[in-house]
Amino acid sequence: MKLMKIMFIIIMMMGTLISISAYSWINIWIGLEMNLMAFLPLMNSDNMKQSSEVSMKYFLVQVSASMFILFSFLFSLTLMGSINELSLLSQFMFNSAIFMKMGAAPFHFWYPSIAEGLSWTNLMILMTWQKIAPMILIMYNFQMNLYFSMIILLSMTISGVKNWNQTSLKKIMALSSINHIGWMTTSMLLNQSLWTLYFIIYMFISINLIFILNKYNINNLKELMMILNLNKSMKMFFFFNFFSLGGIPPFLGFLPKWLILKTLIENNMYMLAFIMIFTTMLTLYIYMRIIIQPLILKIKEKKMFFKNYETFYINLMNWINIIGLMTFTILLVH
Repeated sequence: MKLMKIMFIIIMMMGTLISISAYSWINIWIGLEMNLMAFLPLMNSDNMKQSSEVSMKYFLVQVSASMFILFSFLFSLTLMGSINELSLLSQFMFNSAIFMKMGAAPFHFWYPSIAEGLSWTNLMILMTWQKIAPMILIMYNFQMNLYFSMIILLSMTISGVKNWNQTSLKKIMALSSINHIGWMTTSMLLNQSLWTLYFIIYMFISINLIFILNKYNINNLKELMMILNLNKSMKMFFFFNFFSLGGIPPFLGFLPKWLILKTLIENNMYMLAFIMIFTTMLTLYIYMRIIIQPLILKIKEKKMFFKNYETFYINLMNWINIIGLMTFTILLVH
């Protein structure tokens, strides 16, 4: 079983790499399909009640998006006699299909419900690796216009508003991921290297959080409160990572957001910068709500044992979160 999983993970990675390095539109589509067909067995391998339902939903959404991608190529071929360059309408269909594959608003309706039915490991793959190919494909034909501005603002606003009444941590993480799609799409407008930096830091923080949530099988806020009150180092680990995910200085997650806002202001995009800050505050409220109770309330702590390598990992990540921004700041100044 383990060997099969490794094989599917390798095929999934190959699909992504084929998509982002392809020279033709058809090879892009083939890479996306390889990625989809390898991820579905991984979803089904979960010992979750909803595995079959979730994998079917995911399959239908992704196939619908793939159908629109193919249709955009064929439409361009019929209209212009070539698929080397997509027509304006074909570009609109292609970008919409890619955003649908990614789970960006307003094509996000499938994302939280599927996230709820996945294991933490597969949710981590969905939130990180599965975004690489769509993001880079969007980057290939990205041009800042009203359409992309609407996607950015809707992703950030809807994710913030929908997060307010959530108690499920999987849905909170999924909606937070949609919020970060808005930031990452903005970074494409400014600088591709900035997108790479943002994505690496986002992936780093997400993996840190999911590492503990998966280890103790935490699924809702009540379970999280109980775990956080068991150990001080665990409490600090979550404190740093949630605030880093929200982009509060001096934590590591603030660095890419600061660079994006700085570049937006330099390019006189004041309104977009203001709206992005305001909509991120909605999501930040959720992180504050999660962390404030265990930080303020004094509850008798029990001893929580970690293996040596886990204790080392948690302490190392805490230091990276604190020192990371300071190090980058020094490098930027020099």
